[in-house]
Amino acid sequence: MQDEILLTPWRNFPFEDSDPFASADEEKWDFVLVSDIHEVGSVKEIKRKKFLDELSKKGFTIKKIEDKKLFYGVRAPKHIFRKYQWLLRNPQDSQLQDSDARHDIPVTTRIRIVNFILQNTVTPDLEKLHDLKKKNVFEAMFPLHEKEEVREFLKEKWARWRDIFCQQPIEKIRCYFGEKVALYFAWLGWYTYLLGFAAMIGLVVFVAGITVFNSSQVSKEICKANNTIMCPLCDQKCPFWLLSDTCTYARVTHMIDNEGTVLFAMFMAIWATVFLELWKRQRATVVTNWDLYRWDEDEEELALELINNLQHEPRRYQHSYLRSTIVLILVLVMIAVLIGIAHALVIYRVVVTALFTQSDSEFFREQANTVAVMTGAVLHYLTIVIMTKVNRRVALFLCDLEKPRTFSQRENNFTIKIFIFQFFTNFSSLIYIAFFLGRINGHPGNYVRIAGKWRLEECHPSGCITDLFIQMAIIMMLKQTISNVMEYLIPWIGHKIRTRQKRPKKRNMVLGEEEEPEDPCKKQWLSNYQLNEVNIFSLFDEFLEMVIQYSFTTIFVAAFPLAPLLAFCNNLFEIRLDAIKMMRLRRRMVPRKANDIGEMGPSVAAAWENSAGGEPLLRWGGLEHPFARGWYHLAVEHRESCVLGKEKQFQILQSGRKLVGRVSLSAPLAQESGCRSWRPLASWLSSGTDW
Repeated sequence: MQDEILLTPWRNFPFEDSDPFASADEEKWDFVLVSDIHEVGSVKEIKRKKFLDELSKKGFTIKKIEDKKLFYGVRAPKHIFRKYQWLLRNPQDSQLQDSDARHDIPVTTRIRIVNFILQNTVTPDLEKLHDLKKKNVFEAMFPLHEKEEVREFLKEKWARWRDIFCQQPIEKIRCYFGEKVALYFAWLGWYTYLLGFAAMIGLVVFVAGITVFNSSQVSKEICKANNTIMCPLCDQKCPFWLLSDTCTYARVTHMIDNEGTVLFAMFMAIWATVFLELWKRQRATVVTNWDLYRWDEDEEELALELINNLQHEPRRYQHSYLRSTIVLILVLVMIAVLIGIAHALVIYRVVVTALFTQSDSEFFREQANTVAVMTGAVLHYLTIVIMTKVNRRVALFLCDLEKPRTFSQRENNFTIKIFIFQFFTNFSSLIYIAFFLGRINGHPGNYVRIAGKWRLEECHPSGCITDLFIQMAIIMMLKQTISNVMEYLIPWIGHKIRTRQKRPKKRNMVLGEEEEPEDPCKKQWLSNYQLNEVNIFSLFDEFLEMVIQYSFTTIFVAAFPLAPLLAFCNNLFEIRLDAIKMMRLRRRMVPRKANDIGEMGPSVAAAWENSAGGEPLLRWGGLEHPFARGWYHLAVEHRESCVLGKEKQFQILQSGRKLVGRVSLSAPLAQESGCRSWRPLASWLSSGTDW
């Protein structure tokens, strides 16, 4: 069943709104609304009719096609677009007099205008389309993927894996998806291009570290310390052990932590600065070519409001201290929850280490700390996946509490909140390992314990940098493999399932019966409906994923020199993956106009500031400071150490900072040593001279 409903009287349409010579095959519809088939006279059917009547009053043409669902094609009258051009014209330019020129409006702009009108049309019951979708009056709304030259070009030359190393057609992307999507891919392409240089330097530093695997003086002395006995690592079933048992771990640590790593950390701080400044120039070039410098988002939104309703009055912003206070408190509570999750991960590693050290398996007893760190990293990845969804809902809820005046303000507020939440979700555990692990666990005889039972975890004798390396490697590899595979497979499988379920069965024809011709719109609308749904934050999710990756790549690169290389390889696939999803697996995204990447720009800058300040601190805290390995330096240089009673603690002040080191050896060895030989090392540590 199909019919076309011209809901506005013919005489009330402007003459140019209709073309009597246009064929049905040439019909183009701006949007398609999808609804279930409701009972005649039901509440949902009445609400749907009221909404369509409101569209008719604005001059919209509506075409109805009935299948298993009801499909309503919506086409806006041309005078709406002339109003848009008139309201946003440049006063310095001459007025448009050529009627053909007035109608020359991009398809992306047309879709954006119609989408705004549909979203803001109010029924007599004071309900908008968003409210009707919540009440299941309408199921979906989407613009159509048209069979046009630009789309075919993008499908063949952009949305294919074989073009992974080819340059992106940014101008074509802009013509089909709008400026916002085009700027995202321009930024991602530029970021990936410059990331290639950082990836090469990082790979060189890592290979150089492998070549000096056995050259570290510290690791050599550790490997030769066959007579240095260390205290048990746990309270039960843990024997005394030799310092030389950590020989391999010490060599691996030097492979990561060497002079080249320091230079690479400095290079990445400079690289981050250069990247941001060059992107500003690149973005200025692109925006100038698109003539978007004079464009203002708030101005356009006001123009669209006037087109939709001539009686519209801008909402006045009314600041509420109560509302702002509530939002601030809820944000702080959410941050506290995220930090609490990081503490839970710490407790998990402590408990798992204690359990594995008491295991009957020799392998698990010897590698208890490493196994705990690796399983903790996997658990951290799972919390990231789960909390990302929770953070989104909380951020949206807080934005609704703030009641922003415009959509752009709502988007900016949401961006700031979700970035803060995601930063704590992704990096709280890493910050703990980098700056707190091994510094707050106490000393022999006075260990810090959880619930008075489990000793707080310590760094490996060769330092905490290897633990951070393992954590970074596992999280980045899982995010770039499992997450990307699921990001592609879930929409692909969903599309295949819907396509098979909706495939129509051919009706048996009676002899002599002619087959009824099918409306060409029906096949196109059904094929678009079977694609995966998109929402207003679909592109934002891609932006956020890249900003978090940028933070991983810059903030903790001193601990994981291969981070830029993994990010570079991931981005090569990410560009084509996003292209394939947009062109083949998802419905057409509503084009957005923009002259910048929005609040994601400040988010990237914030990540850069963290990287510029974090890397030197990381170098001081875990790599470069002589006290980082002080307690086993003492054991290596002064083979005879002492314990007063059972255990001994010494404290040394250097450069105004309080550094706590500890010596713990068995009592017999302490008695043999005579409790004298730790003093020269204490003097050396106080002097601040190089080892």
